[in-house]
Amino acid sequence: MNEITIYLADDHTIVVEGLTEILRSKPDLKIIGTAANGEEVMKLMDNRRADVVIMDINMPKMNGIQCTEWIKKNYPKTKVIILTMFPEKSYVDQLIAAGADGCLLKSRGSRDLIDAIERVMGSLSYFDRLRDFSQADNHPVYNLSEREVEIVKLIVNGFTSGDIAEKLFISEHTVKTHRKNIFKKVGINSISQLTSFAINQQIVH
Repeated sequence: MNEITIYLADDHTIVVEGLTEILRSKPDLKIIGTAANGEEVMKLMDNRRADVVIMDINMPKMNGIQCTEWIKKNYPKTKVIILTMFPEKSYVDQLIAAGADGCLLKSRGSRDLIDAIERVMGSLSYFDRLRDFSQADNHPVYNLSEREVEIVKLIVNGFTSGDIAEKLFISEHTVKTHRKNIFKKVGINSISQLTSFAINQQIVH
């Protein structure tokens, strides 16, 4: 097989490093750049088109769905594989509509990722694991409680922990505990990621 050039995009450095180690096991796969968000992917692609872009669905500035749409509009020959921690059928539907060639849960092993690359480079799609994705988008997904969803809305709308405590008649310590649990459940570590998550899930508009 000819050399396959790849861009990796994820706002977690440790994820990019892990993916790099996985792909280095295949000599025909060459990583030619990494990015932390969709905007950086755009700059990389404008400088040099890659055969495959592998990226997280939830990134700041421009998420994976938005970036997929841009890539497919401007570089239709490039294959896009989305990685996600979130087992939701609605994400798959959005990615297919955006033109993604594949979607893989981050919990999958290295062999699955390499299989996905080989499949999409063979002009096939890699959405075979749909059984892993919940058919019913139970809200809140990720087992967020109603109170946690309420706190997500307030955080995204700029309320501080003190503001939220006063508004909900709970202690600031309780708010911070909820916030910590929300970040852990959703798998994020910043307000920008929480905002992207909330918009994607239509928790806020």
